[in-house]
Amino acid sequence: MPSLSEIPDGINRTKFLKALGRLGFKVNTIGGKGSHVKVEYKNGKTITVPDKIHKQTLYYILKEIESYSGVTWD
Repeated sequence: MPSLSEIPDGINRTKFLKALGRLGFKVNTIGGKGSHVKVEYKNGKTITVPDKIHKQTLYYILKEIESYSGVTWD
């Protein structure tokens, strides 16, 4: 897991969701609330991705992705 200083700030959500799709996540634009999107992994675990992805939010999301799927930052 990268440190907070290694994570880029201001990630584009569309590109981030496309990358998650390539990793095997299913993006559900209807499942979120407001400007949030629900992303589901093969094992049924879900992650909510907000419209604006700030550095600390991205760190938390990456941590959740790693625990659910085993996919690492590298």
